[in-house]
Amino acid sequence: MPLNRDQIAKRIALELKDGYYVNLGIGIPTLVANYIPKGIQVMLQSENGLLGLGPYPNENEVDPDLINAGKETVTAIEGAAFFSSADSFAMIRGGHIDLTVLGAFEVDVSGNIASWMIPGKLVKGMGGAMDLVAAAKNIVVAMMHTSPKGESKLLQRCTLPLTGVNCVHKIVTDLGVLSVENGCFRLLERAHDVSIEEIKAKTAAPLIVEGEVAVLS
Repeated sequence: MPLNRDQIAKRIALELKDGYYVNLGIGIPTLVANYIPKGIQVMLQSENGLLGLGPYPNENEVDPDLINAGKETVTAIEGAAFFSSADSFAMIRGGHIDLTVLGAFEVDVSGNIASWMIPGKLVKGMGGAMDLVAAAKNIVVAMMHTSPKGESKLLQRCTLPLTGVNCVHKIVTDLGVLSVENGCFRLLERAHDVSIEEIKAKTAAPLIVEGEVAVLS
């Protein structure tokens, strides 16, 4: 079965390392906060001015004044700090974010990402994604492998306006985990009961498959 949104987030949480400063984008990435591995300390940063994001609140913990960049109610861990959006972006542009996780419309074999607009559709703006992909030390994309129309989102070359160039290191989709290497995608792990043939068929770009591919539990 393909992974659901929570399973994608849970797998991405394994990319977190002790002491990391991490920014989580809107959508699937925000769910990563619920799956931080035990035994490590990670500081989650939100570009609207919060360092020390916690998991989503229970009903009795909801504070309407405490939100993330996606305007969702969140919690704050002990020691969290609040500051202006300007300070938040100084933190991002200064290269202090170890890992950013964000969604995408398309990713290509050059590590380019298109995530902020579809021409002809109304958008609020590009948000902080362009700053994040330009300055973060590591970029992981969380997305579905194909669009709602069944078209591959992993391409030889992005067709939509780019958010960043040569910046994506790893992609986690509902079908598996892939890296970007030497003008190709490499399949690292696959979802349980999803065949390599299906992943190849739904990847519109060269896909390297070598040896035994680990299966996500």
